Amino acid sequence: MSTAPRRLIVAIDGPAGAGKSTLARALARALGYTYVDSGAMYRVVGLAARARGLAATDAEALAALIDGLDFALRPEPAGQRVFLSGRDVTEELRTPAVGEWASRVAALPAVRTRLVERQRRLGEAGGVVMDGRDIGTVVFPEADCKFFVTASAAERARRRAREIGAPEAELGAIQRDIEARDRRDSERALAPLRAAADAVTIDTTGSTAEEVLEQVLARVAERAKA
Repeated sequence: MSTAPRRLIVAIDGPAGAGKSTLARALARALGYTYVDSGAMYRVVGLAARARGLAATDAEALAALIDGLDFALRPEPAGQRVFLSGRDVTEELRTPAVGEWASRVAALPAVRTRLVERQRRLGEAGGVVMDGRDIGTVVFPEADCKFFVTASAAERARRRAREIGAPEAELGAIQRDIEARDRRDSERALAPLRAAADAVTIDTTGSTAEEVLEQVLARVAERAKA
């Protein structure tokens, strides 16, 4: 009697701009899994906090905000859409200002505790590809497959500039912002950005999205047979 293949939990971590979200979305489509962008949750909190005039350091107010926050992540053919109080805020979440807020609120234990609980509920049944900063180390340390996706700061700055249509003259400033966020995410006391001890590190500098996906699919296939 044949049995259905085991549905895995795949964790993809890495710094901003390394290509982890592009990889995670493509991998989820290839596997027929659910894609969960954990970073979008922190961006939603940042967006809502800014709109309500809260301070990024006010842990008590932010915790109360999250407890009453109505947001949803909805997979669609073109990718995950994010809704806040029924309104599609996907595009708003991609702005640099919201990204900066997300990085700051993510350092607060009260914020992380609440969002990690939600992330675990979304992925606990398996058949999920989740990306973020601490998926393989904190959210799902028992994940079946773990990847840490990285790229040089210069490469990530170039990608970011192309994405937002920034002139070449702004590359230096964009790279400095990326490096500052890397330091903040890596040096925070709670759930710092780092590769899990058993994660496969993939440097996407100079690689196409298709090449990276092929490499990861091969490793996931090996793990599914184990």
